[in-house]
Order: sequence, then structure tokens, then C-alpha cells
Amino acid sequence: MNNELFLSTACPMTRTMATIGTKWKPVIVYTLGKKKMRFGQLVAKMDLISRKVLTEQLKELEEDGMVIREAFGEVPPRVEYSLTEKGMALLPILQEMCNWNRKFEKTKACQLR
Repeated sequence: MNNELFLSTACPMTRTMATIGTKWKPVIVYTLGKKKMRFGQLVAKMDLISRKVLTEQLKELEEDGMVIREAFGEVPPRVEYSLTEKGMALLPILQEMCNWNRKFEKTKACQLR
């Protein structure tokens, strides 16, 4: 996704939404939380997203400095994903979004994983 036009704007909300405003990016960040996860673990936790879309979204999050992709020189190949400091800074915001939903939608509490 080419966000150059939106990222060049002076409006912080527009820039923020250009970075994390897709359907899945906030969910990926929230699911990763404060731990490292392998691709298969993410797939298992996020069963509504296709592998293709998850791969694309992880690449974009990595390009935006939100996610670290660590590849290990092993057979079979192993890759782990974790949040950068920038990604970790979103966690309290995402938690508040869950709290907002809980307050108005009478759903179960969200807790960072």
C-alpha cells in the first residue's frame, strides 16, 4: 500500500491512520503484545486473516518500524516477530480501545497477551 501522500500531510491523525489504519495492523500489534511470536503462532491466534494478508501486513509494519522480523539460519527456517519501541508504544492505546468497546458494547475485557 502506498501511503506517501498521507504520510506527507501535516495532520498527525492522517499520518497515524496511514500507518496503522488497516483492518489488521492494530490486531497484529495487539496480538504480538510484549512477546516474540513465530509466523505459525500468529496464524493460529488470528484465524480470520489469510496467510497472504498476514504476510503483507507484517511486511508493512516492518517497513514502518513497528515490527522486527528476526530470521534464524536453521533448517527448517525459523522467523520470529516482535514489536519495536514504536510498536510497544501503541499497546496502551490499543488496550484503551478495548476498554472503550467493553464499556459501550458490554463485551468481555480485553487484556494484553
